[in-house]
Amino acid sequence: MSSLIFVQLLLLGLRVISTTTDTWRHCTDIFPLDLLSFVLERDTSKLAPGVHMKQAGEMRGVHFSSPHSSLSFPSSQVLANCDLFPKEFSVVVTLRVSHLAQKRNEYILSLIGPKTEEKSTLNDYGDLLESNKKRSATAGEQRGKTRRNKERKVKSNEERGRIILGLRLSKKCLHFLFKGHGGVVEHWVFRGTKLADNQWHTLVLTITREYVSLTVDCQAPVQIVPTRPFPSDLNIQGSRFHIGNRGRWKGLFSGMLRQLVLVPGMDVSHQICPSPNSQPATLSVPPLLLDLPVKKKEGDSHPTSYEKEERVSVGLERSCSELLQGQLWFNPLKKGLYLCDGSEWITVLEDHKRLDYVMEHQVLTTSSETHDVEVFQVPGMGLMAAMAHRSKASGSAVYLWTHAQFSLYQNISTHEALAWRHFYIGKKIFLVVSNSGGGPYNRLNKELENEFSVIYKWSKKRKQFVRFQSLQTYCARDWEAFVINRQTYLAVANHRQGNNNHTINSVIYKWNRLTKSFEVHQMLRTSGAYDWEFFTVGPYHFLVVANAFDGVTTSVDSVIYVWVNGQFQVFQTIQTFCATDWEMFKIGSRVFLVVANGNRLHGNEPSRYAINSTIYELDMKGQLFVRFQDMVTYSAVDWEFFSLGEEHFLIVANSFNGESYSLNSILYRWQGYEGFVPIHWLPTIGCSDWEFFSSKGESYLIYSSAKASLSKVFKLKTY
Repeated sequence: MSSLIFVQLLLLGLRVISTTTDTWRHCTDIFPLDLLSFVLERDTSKLAPGVHMKQAGEMRGVHFSSPHSSLSFPSSQVLANCDLFPKEFSVVVTLRVSHLAQKRNEYILSLIGPKTEEKSTLNDYGDLLESNKKRSATAGEQRGKTRRNKERKVKSNEERGRIILGLRLSKKCLHFLFKGHGGVVEHWVFRGTKLADNQWHTLVLTITREYVSLTVDCQAPVQIVPTRPFPSDLNIQGSRFHIGNRGRWKGLFSGMLRQLVLVPGMDVSHQICPSPNSQPATLSVPPLLLDLPVKKKEGDSHPTSYEKEERVSVGLERSCSELLQGQLWFNPLKKGLYLCDGSEWITVLEDHKRLDYVMEHQVLTTSSETHDVEVFQVPGMGLMAAMAHRSKASGSAVYLWTHAQFSLYQNISTHEALAWRHFYIGKKIFLVVSNSGGGPYNRLNKELENEFSVIYKWSKKRKQFVRFQSLQTYCARDWEAFVINRQTYLAVANHRQGNNNHTINSVIYKWNRLTKSFEVHQMLRTSGAYDWEFFTVGPYHFLVVANAFDGVTTSVDSVIYVWVNGQFQVFQTIQTFCATDWEMFKIGSRVFLVVANGNRLHGNEPSRYAINSTIYELDMKGQLFVRFQDMVTYSAVDWEFFSLGEEHFLIVANSFNGESYSLNSILYRWQGYEGFVPIHWLPTIGCSDWEFFSSKGESYLIYSSAKASLSKVFKLKTY
């Protein structure tokens, strides 16, 4: 009997767990919730007391002059059938604040719980205070002070107990408050967010189990790793959302709100900000605030400011909706005119760049032969280029782009450097170099060298890259930095250990937020690894390695890995011939991979340098990459893809034909059905790398030479 009771209790427990899980799943499987629309009407004549629509610049928002009851609504209206607040979510806010006092705190959003029994206690004290007025002055005043102090204490405790969640703004910080474990209100602070500058800002606050992040205007996110995660059992029964306040005058939001969206179960920062340089996108703006002329009130003979607006709006970003149907929009950056059809912008006129010819722009004399060049941006400095020089004596160099030229900026000690890669962790920028030699010999086995590649960190104070961390590598050929689920990883291509051992482990490192360093995450067996390429297709993350040599032949398989359950697993193998580079690119919805094949070598047979390099296309139905196009290359070591307007290009680094290093590198243009066709032949010497970059509306290509102490910059002339 006791065993039967135990089984029944177990089944009951499982049923309870299942019910809770179903409730939680229901809370996350909902669409983004436009909280601002719940307190606005489409007609301006029906705006609630204390709510005013205003325009600042080219955007409209709402301003609150009092915490009216219409600015709150039950949480059950938006989180239907949910007893618990989502444990992972995003909040998207577009706001404008002109000024905040030093000690002022204003609530953008709050979720307040139901009134507790303490409220009745508060009323009891209030009655006692009223009755005390009738007693003697001296004793009454003394007791009145005591009771007023108790009243304040009870009231303070009540407010702390009732607030479930809040988003609060102060002069220099953004505060996120929530009821934590034991009913204590916890407080996460994002410092340095100076938003009271009378400009529009879009904020994306993301809460996950591992981290909390704030993205402001699509800049690098500020992350917090809390000691305790956001609670998964935050009860919201009987609670109410308050927009622009916390239900009281104190803390009323003095700025303007244009967008306030709650997205349960999702990190929408990438949806809002496709790239660091993009303008803040619109997730959901109430129809009342969209760029549409508003009808004036009946009997008003004076036209409103909205009626004076032209039918053509000008700006970098516009959202298209049914209310904007027929509206024209001019984008000055693209020099394009677009028409809203009710759901999307239709191109009426657009100025597309077309490549006319390529001209030599700068010959850059370097201290040594160069295996690789990495072009990147440093905030506050501008465009930079890190060059991996062969020479141990002179090391490698970082150049700064000034007055449309590269000039030497910093020398960095390296040992037969082969590649540089830059990456970000939050707002901090790093450079990692692939050192292939020069370390101290192992005393136990002199044939094996302890080689170390080095990560450098940009110092804002010194305005230079400073040594940050060393990692042991083996003739490292390449580094690849990537981010998966907000975690930063580095993959190194270890080419060989000693002189003959090419089949060794290449390593994937993971950033440890606690130790502030990279640690080994996974090892993958490679054969003379030359290059890594990371890319994402939909929800899937891929990493492909260019295997060049196994000690006998260059005819070895390169491998495409896919990310599964926190590790990379083999997705597909492709036969390659001394593969030195992979380049992934997209044209429309099509996904391509192109490999640079170096040469064919087997045993003592002579090498063949004129061989095909191949473009592969992802077959979505077959779920594998299939051969798309072959192109004859000469010991190719790099591919670079770029676009100009609506045209797409590939350029290959041809390095050696068996007799000479002075060869033409070829620029190909996408011709649709015909694939890529050659259009320009650029003279190069031992070309080792190509990089495309843009500056002030102009487009450039730079190549590095592994056989001469020079690099060249070419300017792409368009019409």
